[in-house]
Amino acid sequence: MKNKGILYILSGPSGVGKGTICRQLVAKRSDLSVSVSATTRAPRTEDTDGVTYFFKTKDEFEKMISDDKFLEWAVYNGNYYGTPVDAVNERLNKGEDVILEIEVQGALKVMERCPNAVSIFIAPPDEDTLFLRLKNRGSETDEQIKNRLYAAKDELSKKDKYDFVVVNDDLSVAVCEIENIMKNQKEKM
Repeated sequence: MKNKGILYILSGPSGVGKGTICRQLVAKRSDLSVSVSATTRAPRTEDTDGVTYFFKTKDEFEKMISDDKFLEWAVYNGNYYGTPVDAVNERLNKGEDVILEIEVQGALKVMERCPNAVSIFIAPPDEDTLFLRLKNRGSETDEQIKNRLYAAKDELSKKDKYDFVVVNDDLSVAVCEIENIMKNQKEKM
């Protein structure tokens, strides 16, 4: 019988590089995939429905909540975000490792519900770097960036609840650190 996959929780403040890190990790491992979350936020230019997110209306999302179709869900900056539970379990049962690239509220919920999940907090080197990353994305207004930086201060205060903390100052170093964490977790199985 094939071993069950490992569930990894990768989270941290908006703009810290979670998506970029996840893409690099998945490109290096055929047995690793990123869970696709559902959201009510508007798609960005680079988004593809069903690939980057499942885009839902507020009513659709709330129906999924009432039907207990999420591993976790949260409201973040006025939008719903959630992880469809069936898709995650299907991959894990096939022996695939799955990364949940989620915000901190959701990560804490998954840690409670899935105590065997491996949680990794991605931290920025400093607040100025985080501000520049958010500004350079060009996808948010100044007010939205201000709100994200305010939220980041609270999120950073929760990093000690995670199994691992990785500072994303140099992307290749951060990816390598996470690869080593994953390798060590596989060896423990």
